[in-house]
Amino acid sequence: MTEKIVEQRLLAGKINAAYGIKGWIKVFSYTDPLDQILDYDPWYLRQGTTGFKPVRLDQARKHGKGIIVLPEGFEDRNQAEGLVGSEVWVDRHQLPDLQQGEFFWHQLEGLAVYNEAGELLGNVSHLLETGANDVLVVKPGATSIDDRERLIPYVEKDIVLSVDLDEGKVLVAWEADF
Repeated sequence: MTEKIVEQRLLAGKINAAYGIKGWIKVFSYTDPLDQILDYDPWYLRQGTTGFKPVRLDQARKHGKGIIVLPEGFEDRNQAEGLVGSEVWVDRHQLPDLQQGEFFWHQLEGLAVYNEAGELLGNVSHLLETGANDVLVVKPGATSIDDRERLIPYVEKDIVLSVDLDEGKVLVAWEADF
């Protein structure tokens, strides 16, 4: 697996379990909305550090709070169980276009987070979905002002003042001692 392939793909979900006896699998989707993962074709499955295996879906549907799918060529539970734990990756070029000022979570990860005083609080490690609003998990680095991890609500204009992907920076209204 090369770095270039990973850069061209985005992690979109994970296979949690086999479902039934006819080859169906349960998928945990990282997309929003949940069933948007079904818009991507093909899926690229990866287990551990092995390469990507392209898979097309024969059938798919929402099921309760999750997704169930039947990959093409799957006919029994044993085949489905062989995929449990696999990551579901999709081609980045299939992502929908965003409006000005909108970002995918993966675009924010790694960005440096500065407050209005110009202090480097750390870098975005990942985001959390909380229901009320998303939260930036900001981890300190070697040049951060301190060694504190911060959870900063992603509230545009009130807390997150600007995002500059080209500069790799997020400006927040967040004091160092919060």
